[in-house]
Amino acid sequence: MMNIHSLVVAWEAVQLEIIMHNPRCSKMVLLCALSIPAVFLAGCSSQGPHPYTGIGSSSQLRLNQQEDAYRIPYRYQVSVDWRQYHKVMLEPVTIYKGADGQFSGMDARDKMTLAKTMTGEFSEALSKRFQLASAPSAETLRIRITLTGAETTTPGLSTFSRFDIGMGSYNLVQSMRDREGTFTGSVTYAVEIFDASTSRLLEAYVTKQYPTVYDISSTFGSLTAAKTGITNGATNLANSLSSR
Repeated sequence: MMNIHSLVVAWEAVQLEIIMHNPRCSKMVLLCALSIPAVFLAGCSSQGPHPYTGIGSSSQLRLNQQEDAYRIPYRYQVSVDWRQYHKVMLEPVTIYKGADGQFSGMDARDKMTLAKTMTGEFSEALSKRFQLASAPSAETLRIRITLTGAETTTPGLSTFSRFDIGMGSYNLVQSMRDREGTFTGSVTYAVEIFDASTSRLLEAYVTKQYPTVYDISSTFGSLTAAKTGITNGATNLANSLSSR
């Protein structure tokens, strides 16, 4: 990340030279110069989630063909009457140990912090829509969530890039596409939903969650964006289950 940081800072100096010393340069030349950081950043995008081999439902996951495929690239679901379920058993969130995890060198303490945050956020969101249960029954869902990856935010640079001339255009496009902003963290996890009484897998998906590009408050602090993604993901799950 430091190498990228240095390159971007150096290019900022080039931009200033162009603007200050070449006031008559064509708009096209200036536009091309300012767009280079965006092209570079697009090429440095992180790899998306995949069906992690250590997840129980991995072999059942299929490519999602719906509009939300970027945030939820893989999904599995059976036909079931979701209205019969009024309670939820939420297992404590676990941290994925497989070699194909995507933690980008994140240390163990940060992983544990995110897993603990996930357990709390998902419990809170689900409790607003369902009764939390401690024992299985015919009207209970059992939900298992596995933290499979995360990326930290680069404080300062993430905020600055929202207003920079060159990277600002890239972020605008990302915002329109509901994608991540530059130097912004995210969280990736797998959700598996079972009938608690039969252990039948009803739904599973892998998702990557992150704040909207112009959620400036999420650009401060290395884990803030990932935590925002957790909150959003928990709310989305609770709303989705309760609206079926």
